Amino acid sequence: MTGMFERKIAHLMTEVPEISGILHDYGLAPENHDLSLNSYLDSLPEEIYEDMGIDRFGLKEQIEGFILQKNETLNSRLPPVNDITIIGGHDKSRKPEEVKLTLVRGSVTSIVGPTGSGKSRLLADIEWMAQGDTPTGRAILVNGDIPDPDLRFSLEYKLVAQLSQNMNFVMDITAADFVALHAESRMIGNAPEVVEEIIVQANLLAGEQFCAETPVTSLSGGQSRALMIADTAFLSSSPVVLIDEIENAGIDRKKALSLLVRKEKIVLMATHDPILALMAERRLVIRNGAIHKVLRTTEKEKNNLAMLEALDNRLMALRTRLRSGELIEEVE
Repeated sequence: MTGMFERKIAHLMTEVPEISGILHDYGLAPENHDLSLNSYLDSLPEEIYEDMGIDRFGLKEQIEGFILQKNETLNSRLPPVNDITIIGGHDKSRKPEEVKLTLVRGSVTSIVGPTGSGKSRLLADIEWMAQGDTPTGRAILVNGDIPDPDLRFSLEYKLVAQLSQNMNFVMDITAADFVALHAESRMIGNAPEVVEEIIVQANLLAGEQFCAETPVTSLSGGQSRALMIADTAFLSSSPVVLIDEIENAGIDRKKALSLLVRKEKIVLMATHDPILALMAERRLVIRNGAIHKVLRTTEKEKNNLAMLEALDNRLMALRTRLRSGELIEEVE
């Protein structure tokens, strides 16, 4: 790594553009890019280091640490995940759950059942990549095999991203800055373009428009979920997305699912909404803590879905009129 400091600044900024950002954070902007990074840092007077609150050795150590972290991240990407398999365990009465179900990339599966039936437990088993060590006794395979324990218990890499019905931000930054932080942590090379695209896609999902400069703490529930769904689609390395009851999220559900499918995510969603349930290719019916049935969406159900979506659009139009202060004396 020491040899990196002997290279010209011009070459380093081309190969590792983040170095420019590190120097900028300390108020440094080298004018002569033909100097080696080492020569430039050694040429700075001690007064500048005192103003920055770091010595020459400490700054070099920070730059070296960043490059090492970036290399480790790039070399430790999650292996490609083409499918996951759910192997049944047992229900709350210890009755065997006789199911073996494989979910592939780009598929959407809904999970339905009464409150308390075990929908969230199934999502948790998948998220934890259970190996018979959860209350249900289920096992989850990745690409047909038992997942690597290092991946299963890693804090940094997750096979699963979960979107819940509760989305609250506490950071007082703009929507664009929030997404940019995530992009930076993922070592995304074209971060500005990705951030812009995520904001655009989030606005296509949200019922109310917002801009890149909108503080995340000012986003409505629907806007927050739209932003997180777009962020997950473009930036999350997790191939599996678990969605827990977003029917009241205030977003365009069809566009949200379409975006995740385009990004080849394996999507599972627990829902009470018939529209969301029928948007999936199949649905898992949960009863007494176990998968009771696996149903394929039939052609007749797909026809009913079109009718339900038309009714839903009429309700959305009424909500818009209410928000605008109109009287609802006539319903078309």
